[in-house]
Parts: sequence; structure tokens; C-alpha cells
Amino acid sequence: MQSKRMRLMTIVGIVSAIAFVLVATIKIPVVLFLKYEPKDIAITLTGLAVGPLSAVLITIITSFLEMITISSTGIIGFAMNVLATLAFVLPAVVIYRRKHDRFGAVIGLACGVILMTLVMLLWNYIATPIFLNIEREKVVPLLWSAILPFNLLKGGLNAALTYLLYKPITSALKRYGGIERTNAAKTKISLPLTMFSVFVVITCAMIILSFQGII
Repeated sequence: MQSKRMRLMTIVGIVSAIAFVLVATIKIPVVLFLKYEPKDIAITLTGLAVGPLSAVLITIITSFLEMITISSTGIIGFAMNVLATLAFVLPAVVIYRRKHDRFGAVIGLACGVILMTLVMLLWNYIATPIFLNIEREKVVPLLWSAILPFNLLKGGLNAALTYLLYKPITSALKRYGGIERTNAAKTKISLPLTMFSVFVVITCAMIILSFQGII
């Protein structure tokens, strides 16, 4: 039991550091004040391989580190970061661990994208007037023109990259003893789903580039 606890805390510490580096170094402006960063991918991969508790702990630690170092949004931004990440990660982890196959992975990630988008619509309606110092009525058009498509874009990109990376990463961790074999990925690679995930990644990247006027 103590060995498992130590392994969990080691994984949480390492992935928290990786997730913080990702959010600190990779921030891609998309639209208005919204920026894409890929930390949710690292957290989701860990949750899928190790369990939901690891994902919750990493999310809280990473969001706290972000709040006290690089963020200017304070406790509200911290709360929004935690809610957004957990809304995406937990459905994917819980559904996949209950239905440990290709279908469970796809359904879980899709549910994560939908839940995160809905949660962020609500919280941006509440918090954006505070951040931008504007009336709440003026935020409503932004919800549909910017915040909704941004979160669908972010969620879709993270889901596709998570699907593509999960099998090779968990196989490597199993090989080198990073996770128990009973927790290792049993999902077989699906060529159609892999091709679809690659298509989603390319499409999302092109959308982001078009928002930036690069293409």
C-alpha cells in the first residue's frame, strides 16, 4: 500500500511539473483573450493510465502554481482552470475505466469536450465581465461567437491528441515499470479513428493559424 502511494505521489509530482511547463511555455493566442495550452493532454493521459485521483491532484497543483506565478486572474482564474480541466478529464477517465475499450475511450473524450464547453460557457458568463470590466449583457454575444467555438476547438484538439498519444505512452510506461500492467492500455489501435484524430488535429491547427492570419 505504501509503495503504491509513493508511486502515485511520484507520478503526480512529475506530471504536475510537466503540465506547468506546458502551460507556462505554450500559450497560443486564438481569439480575443483566449489562448490554447496543452496541459490537459498530460493530465488526461495520466488519469487514464493511473486513475481519477491523480488527475484531480495534478489539476489542483498545476492550477495553483499557475495562479501564484504566471496568471493575473487570481482565485477566480484558479477556479476556472480547475473546473475546465476536470470537466474535460474526469468524464474521459471515469467512462474509459468503466468501459475499457476503444468505444469507451471515444465516448469518454467526447463527453469531456461537451461538458468542458458547457461549464466554460456558464463560467465565462459569470466571470468575463469581471476580467474585461464590461456589462454582463455584452458578454452574451461573445459566448456564441468566441467562447463556444474556442472551447470546442480546444477540447477537440486535446481529445484527438490524447487518443493518439495514449497507447504509445502507456505502453512505454508499462515497459519501464511506470504503471502497473493491470492499468495498462488494452485498447487496440483503430486505423479509422487514428486517421480521424489526425484529421481533427490538422483541422484545429489550421483554424488556429487562420485566426492568427497566418494562413
